[in-house]
Amino acid sequence: MPHAIAELLYLVAAVCFIIGIKQLSSPATAVNGNRISAVGMLLAIVVTLLDRSIVSYGVIFAGLVVGTALGLWMARAVRMTAMPQMVALLNGLGGGASLLVGGAEFLKSALLGAPLAIDTAVTIQLSLLIGAVTFTGSLVAYAKLQELISGRPIVFPGLKSVNAVLLLAIIALGAWQVIHPGSVTWPLYAVAALSLILGVLVVMPIGGADMPVVISLLNSYSGLAAAMTGFVIRNDVLIISGALVGSSGIILSQIMCKAMNRSLANVLFGAFGSAGGVVAGRSSEGLTARQVSAEDAAIQLAYARLVIVVPGYGLAVAQAQHLVRELADLIEKRGGEVKYAIHPVAGRMPGHMNVLLAEANVPYDKLYDMEQVNGEFERADVALVVGANDVVNPAARTDPASPIYGMPILNADHAKSVIVLKRGMGSGFAGIENDLFYNPRTAMLFGDAKASLTTLVSEIKNVS
Repeated sequence: MPHAIAELLYLVAAVCFIIGIKQLSSPATAVNGNRISAVGMLLAIVVTLLDRSIVSYGVIFAGLVVGTALGLWMARAVRMTAMPQMVALLNGLGGGASLLVGGAEFLKSALLGAPLAIDTAVTIQLSLLIGAVTFTGSLVAYAKLQELISGRPIVFPGLKSVNAVLLLAIIALGAWQVIHPGSVTWPLYAVAALSLILGVLVVMPIGGADMPVVISLLNSYSGLAAAMTGFVIRNDVLIISGALVGSSGIILSQIMCKAMNRSLANVLFGAFGSAGGVVAGRSSEGLTARQVSAEDAAIQLAYARLVIVVPGYGLAVAQAQHLVRELADLIEKRGGEVKYAIHPVAGRMPGHMNVLLAEANVPYDKLYDMEQVNGEFERADVALVVGANDVVNPAARTDPASPIYGMPILNADHAKSVIVLKRGMGSGFAGIENDLFYNPRTAMLFGDAKASLTTLVSEIKNVS
């Protein structure tokens, strides 16, 4: 294929990526945007295969078969509750691929005795660093989300100093390798090994409600690693797509940090959630949580004029999104109105609740961002909190001693009545006590969310 045609088709693929990302910004156009981006990626792959003789087509075909089989298996086998883990794992694989490609290009030049251009040598080192950090950091995030290791921050004295020393050593070794390309290769392996260790140590101290931000940030890292790899192998479409992923991930991370009223530096280095299970300066001792029966809760919901549903990770765990939709349909048939309040960091990854409710065919126009819906809670007859915890904790507004003080929350406590569906009184992922549970207007309906919603649906049908 002529080089000029290949570059033109790469440009068309890049335009598809940009249009696709733009359409992903709205739920109404997200599906179409995903398809356009997929077409762009297919075009880029086909052009690459026709334009470059990298490996034999037999190897390429074998990779396609294995990759397709794994992709189909993951699409069918991975539950919605495990979607954040899968995203973390895929981010890690992207970083690992960049690490391998960057290293392979350096070793290839060393083997052939061909000196590297200064810009290529620098981008190889960046590809090694970012790719390795993304790979092991994503594996740690996966292990935390999968509960293979503790989800709380894991820290030790001097951790920040160790990270700083590792980063300085990586920079020094990388600079030496750039200045002396091809003379020896051990610095390359040292940079890769130290970067892999750094990825583990960077993500270990992060836990609690910060995990959605970490997933977004690691996604950004994988994009940046891909962009660096694009510079290494002189592939324009990889540079563009990597830059798009990297920049959009950073922007999303900043938006989520703003939603928590925290800085990105505080998320990365604050070890949020490591202080224990009770908010500093506040205890639940002497407080009583009021319980409600499913029958009484059903009566409240059946006669409510406005119900605002606040979904959380517990909804995903129970796989109860379809029952929430059925419950909302019953309320609306009785003349009530139902809205869904979505907090930016609800769940375990960006947009987790949106994806969950979309799976249950909840209309897009009933999903409201925090800024849109917070003013509606005061006129809501019932705020139905299903598996959410930290994002509705009033301590964020009222208790300066709370670790989440200043974090914008959904104003569920402003509703006339609050019904919380929860297994027990345990703290949320941030590991802190929730004052909402002891609010006089709050009633707790204990049990598995799916079982509780099934009972509510049944009871509402019997309300005359």
